[in-house]
Amino acid sequence: MLDIIIESRQAEIAPGFAVKRILPYQLRRMVGPFIFMDHGGPVNIPASAENNLDVLPHPHIGLSTVSYLFSGHVTHRDSLGVEQVIKPGEVNWMTAGKGIAHSERFEDPAMLNGGELEMIQTWVALPEKDEESDPAFHNYKAEQLPIFTDKGVWMRLIAGEAYGLKSKVSTHSPLFYVHVVLEPGVHFGLPLGHSERGAYIVRGSVEVNGVIYTAGKLMVFTKGVDPIITAKEQSTLMMLGGEHLGDRYIWWNFVSSRKERIEQAKEDWKQGRIDLPPMDNEEYVPLPESKGKPAGGPPPNALS
Repeated sequence: MLDIIIESRQAEIAPGFAVKRILPYQLRRMVGPFIFMDHGGPVNIPASAENNLDVLPHPHIGLSTVSYLFSGHVTHRDSLGVEQVIKPGEVNWMTAGKGIAHSERFEDPAMLNGGELEMIQTWVALPEKDEESDPAFHNYKAEQLPIFTDKGVWMRLIAGEAYGLKSKVSTHSPLFYVHVVLEPGVHFGLPLGHSERGAYIVRGSVEVNGVIYTAGKLMVFTKGVDPIITAKEQSTLMMLGGEHLGDRYIWWNFVSSRKERIEQAKEDWKQGRIDLPPMDNEEYVPLPESKGKPAGGPPPNALS
């Protein structure tokens, strides 16, 4: 019924700001094309934390970053010249392709004076044919994303296809990514038509096959099974998956099907060959000093 249960690993990237790292995991690096997943918050941010929380300009290759907020605001700036404030319910989908740099800054005055921040960020690996595509950025408003409601169920399809719905978010491979809220006692099934499927419990608890699973766990289901998920209390899930793209190397913020491409990206960033965001180019994250091989390497920066 379940291939694996992944327990999130908690890290504090700034005083009072907890991040749960879910993917990659040593025993399960990907679910469909999803190769990275972070859950930041919920946290109330004091004004003094502003400089600590900002994620300075840093590079990516070979993937799309997907940012989704439950609360708070984040300002995105990238080397394409895009400046975008992402708000709850919206999707920031940035495709790195052959290379992009971006920053994420927490500049909303309300949020920095006791406001709450909670967000999920995932990385979606690109098919080999798209790994060297031109970088791109799209922001999708909440009203552009399909919503389904039924008795005790609220669901927003963030990307891909699931439950007979199709999102307008442009993707490079077959996948699904869904925000689901279940009332106590509600039964809910997995989307059909995808070979790899997982459900991350943001809050609450659910029962599958007689076992109760609590918040902070990613349930990865066996291919072909169709279990029933029962909410034991009001619960929020992020359901994700799709088709496997093949093995990928990951090192810092770089993902590729080829080891040598990651080595090239490391040198490109070190030598300044990946442009900084034109509106945020006074500082940046330097390349980590590590002799780790691309198969592992240092863990990705939280919310990077």
